[in-house]
Amino acid sequence: MQDRPLTGKIALVTGAGSEVGLGRAMTLALVRAGARVAMMDVDEQALQRSAADVRKLGGPDSVVTVVGDVTRPEDAERVVQRTIAELGGLHILVNNAGINPRFEAAPPMPAFSQITPDAWTRTLAVNVNGPFFMSRAVVGHLIGQGWGRIIGVTTSMDTMLRTMPYGPSKAAHEAIMAVIAREVEGTGVTANILIPGGAVATHMTDPTRTDLLQPEIMQAPVVWLASEASGGLNGRRFIAQFWDEALSEPERLERVSAPIGWPQLGRAGIN
Repeated sequence: MQDRPLTGKIALVTGAGSEVGLGRAMTLALVRAGARVAMMDVDEQALQRSAADVRKLGGPDSVVTVVGDVTRPEDAERVVQRTIAELGGLHILVNNAGINPRFEAAPPMPAFSQITPDAWTRTLAVNVNGPFFMSRAVVGHLIGQGWGRIIGVTTSMDTMLRTMPYGPSKAAHEAIMAVIAREVEGTGVTANILIPGGAVATHMTDPTRTDLLQPEIMQAPVVWLASEASGGLNGRRFIAQFWDEALSEPERLERVSAPIGWPQLGRAGIN
């Protein structure tokens, strides 16, 4: 069981379709650790290609694919119920789906005043409404069974404060997770954040950069967060770049984790 700590667990990963995305990389890791996974995305063709790769690793029953839009609350409810019906349960939600319209246009990137209302509302719909709708759809089931993991993928604080509209949308996701963590405390369900710790080589980053992290950096920490081992931690953010399996667990957690949302700053500006 040590090398397959998620045996018997069912996970749902949003934004799992992209063949160079974090969702696909995390799904591979979850399946390798013994979980069965529902892969959700709006892009059916990409979803099927990524699922085929996962099945090569875990077998034909390791994943199911569900086309759905996280911005639609009815889709969130449908995907959760279908996951439970087809895989026999649900224990882990990874809110990974996200968009960054800065990279849909050629440089230079638009100034704040040049961002279109459509780009703004579309980004918030996916990056803010999406994790809210998905978490809302699953939390009752998780609390009811007395065990669950909600894992949100946000970003670094400097990115939140310098990129528009991606940064503010991820700041909102972080705040949502802080509230969820407080509400699930003591129920057997945890809500934690996992970030790469830097720009990652996906479709949402500038491909000409030479300092990009690889999506696989998320694999080891997402398995740990999804497992029984993480049960004592709730309301924390983890930086995947600093995850070091060579360290003891206490040393590793000291290095990579801190409270969600920088609560130590909450009253810093109040005299």
